[in-house]
Order: sequence, then C-alpha cells, then structure tokens
Amino acid sequence: MLELAILGFLAEGPLHGYQLRRRIAHLSGHARPVSDGSLYPAINRLAGAGMLGRRVEPGSSAAQRHTLSLTDAGHSELLRRLRDASGLDISDSTRYFTVLAFLSNLPDTADQHAVLRRRLDFLEQPSSFFHDGDRRLGVEDTDDPYRRGMLTIARATSRAEKAWLQEVLA
Repeated sequence: MLELAILGFLAEGPLHGYQLRRRIAHLSGHARPVSDGSLYPAINRLAGAGMLGRRVEPGSSAAQRHTLSLTDAGHSELLRRLRDASGLDISDSTRYFTVLAFLSNLPDTADQHAVLRRRLDFLEQPSSFFHDGDRRLGVEDTDDPYRRGMLTIARATSRAEKAWLQEVLA
C-alpha cells in the first residue's frame, strides 16, 4: 500500500520526499506510521522500475532536495493497481482506504464502481471477530463489555459504509 500511496500522491503533482512522507503519514494516521526505512526503499524501487522521475533542486540550506514526479509508466501502474484492487486491498480497511483515497484517478466510472462492488460484496459476507466453533458470535452473544463494544462499533461502521456504497453505486 505504501507504493500505491506514493504513486497516488505523485499523480497529484511533484513532491520531495519529506512532503510525500507527511502526506502518507496523514493518510495512514497512527495505524501504520511510515518510516524513512520503508519510504525511501519503496521510492528507489519505483524509480528503478521507471515509474518515478527525480529532479535535484537546491535545498533551503546546503542539502539538495530530490523532487519526485510520476512518469507515464508510473501513472499506468497507479491505474492498474486501482483497477485490479482485490483481496486484502478490499478486505483490510487501511489498505482499502488507500485505494479509496486515489480511486478518482481511474477515468472510467465503471472501473471505479467495480472496485466499490468488490468492497460491498466483501462487507455483505457474514463475519465476526469471535467464534464458538463454527458459529459467529454477535453483540447479543457476549457479556464482555469490551467485546460487545468492538462488535457494536464494527456493526455500525459496516452499516454506514454499505449505505454509502449502495448510494454511490445506485
């Protein structure tokens, strides 16, 4: 998802590494902080694959800054990753929100809606955090107030998201 975020933010315009890191940190929040040890190797992989361009600019002090931009190959890869989002990119909320943050880059509404339908299909599958054998446990099945809280929050979030998805897809 880090590479998708890099491609997505650079599709909005050139950035230097520090700006990119801040935008990714704001997107992923406290759930998955981005370190220089993961960001810069990802940038180097994408640049090595011809998806990013680098331009050296003078910095505010003695250090030079590398401004990154998306190449045509990078733009194509961004569109492919968005169009083909599936599996964990759909089921994991943080990964899905990264996809959602850049989904408007897909020029075809049908492609956007296909991704949203995959998410809706996932949300409509029965699920729970807790099981008793093969039986899923719901809010009414637990006396533990914290587990009840988890299940209540998850249920409300799922209902709200499904309502939004159905509205967008209508």
